[in-house]
Amino acid sequence: MPAAIRPDPDCGGAADGAAPAPLLAFPPRPLRWLFLDLNSYFASVEQQLNPALRGKPVLVAPVDVDTTVAIAASVEAKRYGISTGTPVWEAKQKCRDLLIVPAQHERYVAFHEAILAEVWRHIPVTLVCSIDEVACRLLDNENSPEAAVALAQRIKAGIRANVGECLTSSVGIAPNRLLAKLASDLQKPDGLVVMTADQLPQRLFGLKLRDIAGIGAKMERRLAQEGILDIRQLCERRPRDAGSAWGGVNGDRLWYLLHGVDLPEKPSQTRSIGHSHVLSPQKRGIAPARLTARRLALKAASRLRRKDYRARLLVLHGKFEDDKSNWRTSIRLPATQDSFVVLHALEKLFARLVEAGRARPGGFRLRMIGVTLAEMEGVEGEQGSLFAALDPDDPLARETRTLALSRAMDRINERFGRNAVSVGPLHGGRIDGVGTRIAFGRIPEISEFHE
Repeated sequence: MPAAIRPDPDCGGAADGAAPAPLLAFPPRPLRWLFLDLNSYFASVEQQLNPALRGKPVLVAPVDVDTTVAIAASVEAKRYGISTGTPVWEAKQKCRDLLIVPAQHERYVAFHEAILAEVWRHIPVTLVCSIDEVACRLLDNENSPEAAVALAQRIKAGIRANVGECLTSSVGIAPNRLLAKLASDLQKPDGLVVMTADQLPQRLFGLKLRDIAGIGAKMERRLAQEGILDIRQLCERRPRDAGSAWGGVNGDRLWYLLHGVDLPEKPSQTRSIGHSHVLSPQKRGIAPARLTARRLALKAASRLRRKDYRARLLVLHGKFEDDKSNWRTSIRLPATQDSFVVLHALEKLFARLVEAGRARPGGFRLRMIGVTLAEMEGVEGEQGSLFAALDPDDPLARETRTLALSRAMDRINERFGRNAVSVGPLHGGRIDGVGTRIAFGRIPEISEFHE
């Protein structure tokens, strides 16, 4: 039978001036999701690879310089108040015994794949949420609290035994994926928390609005303007009122999720492919910035081909040393996945960047540069070119030849390693390896480390 739930009048009732929330009937809300979050993942991998780092405060940084920031901190380092985004110089002040290690992104991807393989030994992986987070849907014979807890314990033990003893994880089990993620955050490190329907939404009232994925500073201010200062006040609204306060249907959706309803996932679509890179202080002039932009464009074009997309827009963006805002320009492309077409368009954009940089008081000093391919469309039912048999120097045949060359370069680099062949000069340093980094929400494929 559907469960009838009304907000508890003793917990504050409806918001001031609002009518009491009506009696609502919910469908059954069994435990449906197991969410696994690896603890201090990058730092834990480093400790697994190097026993000398185990049990010690470790900070993972892009490079070992004080001007950069932490991209990960070990459990031991977090006890000193060090976390992702902490400047290295500040972290060293907080912990004199701190050990700084440069990031090894390729190793993190390799461990990620080993962890996925281990999870699959126990339960199918429904969704890979990030490099260190996976979500698994529970079947009817797996969703009693006892069975779900036993399953989680087997997964956690399997990762430690078969992937690495330093790789602990926190697991949340709940009626939907959002709540399972929230549950995994309640007990770290090495936690296991079950959140059942009869505990909802009251068990969430101790959390902050910002703890919910999708609520940032801007949304928090918007909700505050609508009289919603915490999760309790959001849940006490009618679903429609919650949606109005949010500013759209997502608020309505969030209300039901917080009450334990397992709503269908919204389909996602790749809208753009891009890479960015922070230039070292010695490499912020025109020549190294151009080489870096070309390298980023080549990586983006290679990913475009691997995913069977074409792009119609190329965007070049960056940040100058004396300006926190983004500089940005773009150019239309013919629907293409050809590296040479992309590079030709990039030269036009880079000329604009040079002009803008030289006009600045301090001259051309670029701190960050990025390249994005956008307005993408799938390559479906591709036919051979009508112009392929023309004279090789004929303009109509040129893109057919250069696209074939781009694809051949992909295959060679995948087989023989990064930069086995390249377009244009190689710098011989860090610039040649830019772009292969793990970003929030995107995990590079192993092949990207060979581009």
